[in-house]
Amino acid sequence: MCWTRHISPVRRDTAVSTEAPTGRETGHEAVRETGRETGPAGTYRDDQTGTTRNNAGTTRTSEDNSFRLPTQEGNSSGLRAGLRRRPLTWFFLLAFALSWLAWTPYVLSENGLGVWHFAYPAIGGTTQLLGVLPGAYLGPIVSALLVTGLTEGRGGLRAWRGRMTKFRVGWRWYLVVLLSVPVALTLATAALTGRSPVPPSVAVLAAYLPGLLLQMITTGLAEEPGWREFAMPRMQRRYGPVAATLVVGVLWGVWHLPLFLTEWGGWPDVDATKPLEFIVTAIAFSFVMTWVFNRSGESMPLVMLLHTSVNNFFSLAWTGMFPSLTSAQGSRAFLLASVTAALILLATTRGRLGLPKATELPEPAKPLETSRDRI
Repeated sequence: MCWTRHISPVRRDTAVSTEAPTGRETGHEAVRETGRETGPAGTYRDDQTGTTRNNAGTTRTSEDNSFRLPTQEGNSSGLRAGLRRRPLTWFFLLAFALSWLAWTPYVLSENGLGVWHFAYPAIGGTTQLLGVLPGAYLGPIVSALLVTGLTEGRGGLRAWRGRMTKFRVGWRWYLVVLLSVPVALTLATAALTGRSPVPPSVAVLAAYLPGLLLQMITTGLAEEPGWREFAMPRMQRRYGPVAATLVVGVLWGVWHLPLFLTEWGGWPDVDATKPLEFIVTAIAFSFVMTWVFNRSGESMPLVMLLHTSVNNFFSLAWTGMFPSLTSAQGSRAFLLASVTAALILLATTRGRLGLPKATELPEPAKPLETSRDRI
C-alpha cells in the first residue's frame, strides 16, 4: 500500500518556495507552500516530478516497489488482511479441510472402506464418538473461532461468546422446539407409512433429557457455532435469508459426504440416492433453523436444541415407536417433515424467515486495525 495520498499539482503560476515551512505551516498548508508532502524519516513526495525523496538526496520513483514503510507487519498482517477480505470463503475452506482430513482414518478403517486394518472401539454402542466427533469439532467450530479471532479480535470473540450463551429467549421457545420435533416427525412417519406409533417406554422417557444434553455438547456444539452462528448472519447480510439458507444448507449437507463411506452412513449398503436425499433434507431443515435463529434473536442454544432434538428423537424414541420400520423410512419421514415446514415458513414469512423488517442483522465487530490500515 502506497504511503502517499493524492496531492493536487501546484499551479504553474504559483512560485514554489525553496524554504522549509515554519511555524504553523504544516499539513496541507505546507503542501500548498512547497508542493510536496512529507513522510516518515525525512521522506517526502514531490508531485511535480512524481518522485519520492529523502534528506540524503536519494530519489525513488512511485513505481519503485522496494520503498516500504518501516511499520510493515509482514506475513501475519497479510494473512489477516486476506481473511478480512473473504472471511466466509476461508471459513468454508477450513471447515471442510479440517473435518475431512480428520475423518480420513475413519473412512479408511474397517469401519469404512477397510483399507486400513484397524477398527475403532465402540463407546456406548457406537464408534462415532471416536471416529466422527473429532473431525466434527475440528471443522465448523474451530474454523469459526480462527477466522473470528484473526479478523475481529477480542471484540469479535466476545460477541461470539455472547450469542453462544444467549439462553434467555423465553420459555415458550424451548417448549416449542422440544415438542414440535417429536410431534412433526411422528406425524410425518405415520402419514408416509400408514403406521400408528407405539407409546414410548418409561425408560426412553427417562433417558430423553440426558440424551438431549449429550447431543447438545457433541453434535450441536461441534456444528452449529460454525454453520449457523458464523456463516448465516454474514450470508444473510450479503444475499438475503432465502439464498443464504440455500447455500449454507447445501454446504452443510455436502460436508457430511465422506461419512457415507463409513458405518455412520450405512456403508457398504449405500447408493447414490442416500447422500442426495440427505443433502435435500439438510437444505429443507435449514429453512426451519434459519427461522428459529432469526426469530430468537440469534440464540445459539435454541438452534442447537432444534438440531439435536432431531438426532435425539431418532436415536432414542423413533425405533421403539415404529419397531417395524427401517432407518431409511425414518430418513424419508424427516425429509417430508422438513420440506413441509420449510414451505409453510417461506409462505407465511414471504421469504423473510423471521429476519426483522425494520432493522437488519447487526454488522460484525470492527476488524482489527493495523498500522497499514491507519495509513
